[in-house]
Amino acid sequence: MTGQDPAGERLQKVLAGRGWGSRRVCEQLVADGRVAVNGVVAALGQRVDVERDLVTVDGRPVGVRPGLVYYLLNKPAGVVSTARDTHGRPTVVDLVPSSPRVFPVGRLDVDTEGLLLLTNDGELANRLTHPSHGVEKEYLAELDGPLTAGDLRRLRQGIALDDGLTAPAAASQPTPGVLRLTIHEGRNRQVRRMCEAVGRPVRRLVRVRIGPLRDAQLGPGQWRELTVEERIALQSS
Repeated sequence: MTGQDPAGERLQKVLAGRGWGSRRVCEQLVADGRVAVNGVVAALGQRVDVERDLVTVDGRPVGVRPGLVYYLLNKPAGVVSTARDTHGRPTVVDLVPSSPRVFPVGRLDVDTEGLLLLTNDGELANRLTHPSHGVEKEYLAELDGPLTAGDLRRLRQGIALDDGLTAPAAASQPTPGVLRLTIHEGRNRQVRRMCEAVGRPVRRLVRVRIGPLRDAQLGPGQWRELTVEERIALQSS
């Protein structure tokens, strides 16, 4: 089925219904050539099959399929970032609605707390986790002692780990023994290993931001749906 199927929904109506603005604003997005369907620049009045067609705005995939959900969860320590666990430990999907079925985008290790996105939008999940996109993740780490200026410089420039040199990062020490670190890679236990490499193991680690997403009011174990503005910002990040 193509994006020209007369039985589909009008593109500007679909975009408006997913929060991209009023019908007039969405018509202008199409008129400006910023919208494509299955890789072809869209035309005003074009109809799409929301179950099959790939719609993009400025080259970014747009979730237009009905039933897509996006949850922001504040993961507590002791919860695993998988759909199920063979050891019977609680999982992140246990903390959000069971229907529709969702999955975590990336993961936090079992002892790490903080923000995690769960969704059933596979296209968005694949894009956010692909190394080429480098979505920023910001962490606060409580260390076993203060960092020196040299430690911070090493963290910013890159740390040699057993799986290669880390990419440059943003690092600061708001108070002695507390590290604010922003990375855009997704290696296993990366923040903990970086801190161990400079001789300051992590006592507590919390992720406080994923790209444009942050919420200091979300308590441990709590979740909420993303706002329309957050979804658009995430798809544009």
